[in-house]
Amino acid sequence: MIKTFSFAILHFSVAFTIAYLLTGSMLVGGLMALIEPACNTVVFYFHDRAWHRHEHGQQAKEPDEHEWAYAA
Repeated sequence: MIKTFSFAILHFSVAFTIAYLLTGSMLVGGLMALIEPACNTVVFYFHDRAWHRHEHGQQAKEPDEHEWAYAA
């Protein structure tokens, strides 16, 4: 989740800068920096999970509610 959060910060910065440079409007830049990266961050999270499953050739397993007991 930390990787996703850091990606979001980077993406917000890039989206704002590009929208501001293209329009000269801080409002448009701010809106683009909130809307577009927020959508892409959610999509990236699911893409990363699907890619991980693809790399390992299996479906991601649901966490075992008693998994903490096995980690001794």
